[in-house]
Amino acid sequence: MAVGQFSPGPDMVLLTRVSLADGKVAGMATACGIASGLMIHAGIAVSGLAYVLAENEAIYGWIKYAASGYLLWLAYQLLRSVNKKSVFRVEDVGSLVSERVGFLGYWKVGFLCNMLNPKVVIFLGGVTMPFLEMEGGEISGLGVSGWAMILWVTVFMEGLVLWCLWVRLLQVSGIKRFYQERAHLIDGVFGLALIALAVLLLIEPPHFESLIFNG
Repeated sequence: MAVGQFSPGPDMVLLTRVSLADGKVAGMATACGIASGLMIHAGIAVSGLAYVLAENEAIYGWIKYAASGYLLWLAYQLLRSVNKKSVFRVEDVGSLVSERVGFLGYWKVGFLCNMLNPKVVIFLGGVTMPFLEMEGGEISGLGVSGWAMILWVTVFMEGLVLWCLWVRLLQVSGIKRFYQERAHLIDGVFGLALIALAVLLLIEPPHFESLIFNG
């Protein structure tokens, strides 16, 4: 779970950039938003609905296009700020966040970034399914529903705690100073990374995700 959580992806790109540029509170709010999305994805995964998403091209396709569009929009905002040599802030995303930018605004950006990533629920489905299919469906008196609840809480808490620890790590003075001295260059890299992730999401072959369940 931790390896999947910290692998290169839109959540980590967004959280890292916000934490470096806008500070601890903004980073924690974004982490809470991402974890809120993870909570919903985990519920879908442990309920078995991840199978439906993996096998239904229409549903997966719409989510994939929405996710790619959102990532490209965030990348555009970052690259535009680099070109203007101005600092990109969450309020620049306009209608995607509340007018009163604060904890809620950062939370919303993190939540949308996670919820619009169909790979999350597919990954979680592959990770949790072996536990849900254990022989007899129960250990120490816990039935399938008990295992589902334990897995759901574990996924959510593990995600929230580790992302918040990552935010704290990025507040180390040396790391912050390194970012501040090279902010526009690093923002450009973050922007290009988001574009690359959006393109990879669009061009991946159909039903690739279902291999997770078969493997």
